[in-house]
Amino acid sequence: MDFTLKKYKNLLEALINKGYNFQTYEDFINNPKDKVILLRHDVDLLPQNSLAFAKIQNSLKVKGTYYFRAVKQSWDEKIILEISKLGHEVGYHYECLTTCKGSLEKGILDFEKNLAALRKLVPVKTICMHGSPMSKYDSKDLWKKYNYKDYNIIGEPYFDVDFNKVYYLTDTGRKWDGDKVSVRDRVDSSFELRFHTTQQIIDTLINQKLPEKIMFTFHPQRWNDGLSLWTKEFVLQNTKNIIKRLLFVK
Repeated sequence: MDFTLKKYKNLLEALINKGYNFQTYEDFINNPKDKVILLRHDVDLLPQNSLAFAKIQNSLKVKGTYYFRAVKQSWDEKIILEISKLGHEVGYHYECLTTCKGSLEKGILDFEKNLAALRKLVPVKTICMHGSPMSKYDSKDLWKKYNYKDYNIIGEPYFDVDFNKVYYLTDTGRKWDGDKVSVRDRVDSSFELRFHTTQQIIDTLINQKLPEKIMFTFHPQRWNDGLSLWTKEFVLQNTKNIIKRLLFVK
């Protein structure tokens, strides 16, 4: 089965065996390595799943970056602290224009408040937009008026990564070729490689070569070993994909 913790660990082991370095997004901005993997995790729901990911990475001596939303479904202070103590980067997964119904003025105040609250727990140097696919607002538009670097933020992946040089893979839609059902998790890239399953990525790693620099985006709530949770997420995500394809994706 795909999208299990076992399959996730298999993917990491395959990347390690091919000699990739692993960096947090903050480390990559400050001192990018050659042949590097960036493990980005959007903690949209079920933060305990993200903690499971963080522990797997720690057991393999690699690090990732975890972006937490300022909503109760994501914001678990105990888990935020535990992930940080494992050596991973924690950042803010902002969705301020969705929560503030498109108001730039209210949105920046919401951003400031939530960023300050997260910084009371852990250092925060990078941020990343939450796509809010059912919302008509794109929170990246906040930066048409304001500048996140004024808040001692050094990077936002959608603005500060050259995806013509860094190959982007995201599990949006609970598939690796989910761009057709993605509302905002899209990047402009010259790479033409495409995968559908995690095993296809692993097989390519074993038998061929992948690009030297890769950013993976994971939504850990989609990855479960237990059959009941796995099935629930499978059904729920397929339903969401149909809705997004019909109503939102152009």
